Amino acid sequence: MSLEEKLPGWKEIPIGGIPFKPSTEYKTGDWKVFKPVINYEKCTKCLFCHIYCPDGAIKIKEDGYPEPDYDFCKGCGICAEECPVKAIEMVKD
Repeated sequence: MSLEEKLPGWKEIPIGGIPFKPSTEYKTGDWKVFKPVINYEKCTKCLFCHIYCPDGAIKIKEDGYPEPDYDFCKGCGICAEECPVKAIEMVKD
């Protein structure tokens, strides 16, 4: 019996292959308990939130302001912690 038959869903990984799919294929935002809410009156468009987000869940809108993508945000709060003007508040999801 082959490994594929023993373990349904098993896929052989080619040399140099990636052992997981990027999170863009899976909406992982439902894990969060808190979510970031941006106060655009305070926001200076420094984009520290975008830079420091470990999941790439802070997108940049056409006007240059950041916008959380709640489909992928896990609610870690790093964006709020790194915001120099405290324009991001973590609220219960």
